[in-house]
Amino acid sequence: MPSAPDTTILMDESFRDSVATITKDGKRNYIHPKKPKGKFYNLRTWFSIFYLVVFFILPFIKVNGGPFIMINILERKFILFGLIFWPQDFFIFGIGMVTFIVFVILFTVVFGRTFCGWACPQTIFMEMVFRKIEFWIDGDGTQQKVLREKPWNANKIQKRALKFILFFAISFLIANFFLAYMISMDELITNITHPAEHTGTLISLLTFTTVFFFVYWWFREQACIVVCPYGRLQGVLLDKNSIVVAYDRLRGEPRGKHAKEKSASTTKKEKCSGCASGSCSKLAEPFVPEIKEADCIDCFACVRVCPTGIDIRNGTQLECINCTACMDACDAIMTSINRPTGLVRYASENSITEGKQLKFSSRIKAYTAVLALLISLLVFLLASRTDLDARLMRTSGMTYTNLPDGRIENLYSLKLANKTHKDIAISLKLENLAGDITMVGASTMVVKHEDYSNVQFFVRLRRDQVKNWKTPVEIGLYQGGKKIKNITAKFIGPEVYN
Repeated sequence: MPSAPDTTILMDESFRDSVATITKDGKRNYIHPKKPKGKFYNLRTWFSIFYLVVFFILPFIKVNGGPFIMINILERKFILFGLIFWPQDFFIFGIGMVTFIVFVILFTVVFGRTFCGWACPQTIFMEMVFRKIEFWIDGDGTQQKVLREKPWNANKIQKRALKFILFFAISFLIANFFLAYMISMDELITNITHPAEHTGTLISLLTFTTVFFFVYWWFREQACIVVCPYGRLQGVLLDKNSIVVAYDRLRGEPRGKHAKEKSASTTKKEKCSGCASGSCSKLAEPFVPEIKEADCIDCFACVRVCPTGIDIRNGTQLECINCTACMDACDAIMTSINRPTGLVRYASENSITEGKQLKFSSRIKAYTAVLALLISLLVFLLASRTDLDARLMRTSGMTYTNLPDGRIENLYSLKLANKTHKDIAISLKLENLAGDITMVGASTMVVKHEDYSNVQFFVRLRRDQVKNWKTPVEIGLYQGGKKIKNITAKFIGPEVYN
């Protein structure tokens, strides 16, 4: 049998020595991609609409009068899906973040940077909001380049002014909702309606607006290339089985050229149909070798639509965010020249070079096992988490007091954190010893919703109950006659000598 043809294709790796957004002399190279169109772009548009609707609706959703999601870093208060997390619950929040990171790693190992192209907020707002506005005002990529090089005139000033106003207005809108996720929509509205009393909110809004405007007006794709560390993780996370936006070089190379199969022209003899003896012969028609034509016609359609300015035919690159724009552009060209689509498609390196399907490798199994373990731990911690956090301490600087009736008294401080959206009325009761609890103040304490409370109370025991220097006592916390928590403490008394 003839040996399989050598499919090894030598590629020029010099493209890795530069970044598409920087010129050779170190200046900014502005990318003006052509407006993409196709089935993947339509799917991303619908997903982005859903994404944006969720983003702008969530701050208005309330659970028991509180926000559905709030991440208040300054006050160290976090609300996720209606559950309140205080600093006491930070370990749960930390485990949740570790779980999310492991999920991102596992997802990247299998599906590459699909998240970047479909769900990253930077991509959603840049490509599906600001870029669409830019296409509407300035035109397609070629028209944008022409407009950029044109001298300032009335038409250019009008377009730049309109674009500036719309970009700044949308940046201000995003800044408002971004801040709403931090301090809640109710507080944001209150602060906005009384700006003189809340200058900090106004300064925060202007700061966030400036940052967002700078990113989407000037910085753009460099946020993915220069700032975001996720792209750099590809080097250690991706392998030959990871699914990425890939160019099928076996189909596409050599670009725009013809390759002849290694078959020489031959002639062969056949018996003459008119001669019964077969003594004569007739020359057969020359055998014409089949011409194999590469699918890539080197049209650069994939390059013109790329928002980061790369050539996907060079392979997986740091700048690629898997936005699928090159897939739509290439499929349109393949359809127009009657070639199969999918020259640029979602695929792994092995599926292209060897025709292998995605394997559930040992690395993926290990990540999955760790992820399952973390999720199980996270679910257990959330299920066992109490609505009221209590921390009991003896008042510092005091030991015990001998009362006139012979009893011994200790003073305690109880710190409570209400993690719910409702006020909780608490009463205390000794569980393991017969004694009295006297509150400093009212007999019943009320812990306000989403708030802290610090109360003091006396515990009085008979002298015969105090056997050691430190006697353990158990105190039950009751709400409406129902025990909700049990706490322990040490009761200090005179040491008894036998």
